[in-house]
Amino acid sequence: MTPLLWIALPPLAWFIWFSWRYAWWRPTVPPGTPRILMYHLIREAIPGARFNKMRVAPETFRQQVEWLSRNGWTFCFVSELIRTPSAPGQRRVALTFDDGYRDNYLAALPVLHEFKAKATMYPVVDRTPGVDWSTKKKAWHNEGELAREPKISDAEITEMVASGLLELGGHGLTHPNLPQLSEAEAWKEISECKGWLEMTFGKEAPTFCYPFGLYGPREVELVRRAGFIGAVTTAEGVGGPDSFQLSRVKVSGKEGMLGFRLRMRTGRRGL
Repeated sequence: MTPLLWIALPPLAWFIWFSWRYAWWRPTVPPGTPRILMYHLIREAIPGARFNKMRVAPETFRQQVEWLSRNGWTFCFVSELIRTPSAPGQRRVALTFDDGYRDNYLAALPVLHEFKAKATMYPVVDRTPGVDWSTKKKAWHNEGELAREPKISDAEITEMVASGLLELGGHGLTHPNLPQLSEAEAWKEISECKGWLEMTFGKEAPTFCYPFGLYGPREVELVRRAGFIGAVTTAEGVGGPDSFQLSRVKVSGKEGMLGFRLRMRTGRRGL
């Protein structure tokens, strides 16, 4: 192997890795198509933890919201994206928070206030301390990592809603694996969570978020029948087949601003 080839190999390998990881070559999704960003935890990563992709550091979150604000994105509730089409040239983005972790109140709310950014939260009704939702999808996720994360209280949700910056949506009574339930059980989870949220917080809960992103035609019909106007999934991307199967841009705690900006451009990361 020639010396020149030895010199060329490392940058070539880096370029191939970078192209695979970030897929920078993907076509840009037109900015007039709204983006829905998916967040869970706004807190620092835990060394060696399984779910650090779900943990976006508070300062990183602030940088992301600042970048969106500075680059002309209008913050909307998910229901606004469904009910009102984008005006010509308008860039719209919906920030969404799944499950209902306390750091959404402690770390995300101050950033929302700073930039007057709206967000949609999908809190599970049963946020009992120590509850472990992740095992309902994968039984071996039983180390309790997410169970130890503090959950947001009803009082804190009330304060966030009162700010005018937060809209609530349904996420089930117990964060169930809906396709594994009977139709009657799935209906209870979907319909009663909407009723509970609206009764408890005195505001409409217009959209739904499929727990774990697991759903099928039956779940879509139950969500529609329960009175929701749309639903978000965990499918990666922008847009979706219809308002009850909206894709989201997954925001990873393991990426910096470059990864975030590329995801905003294409809707997804890598291959």
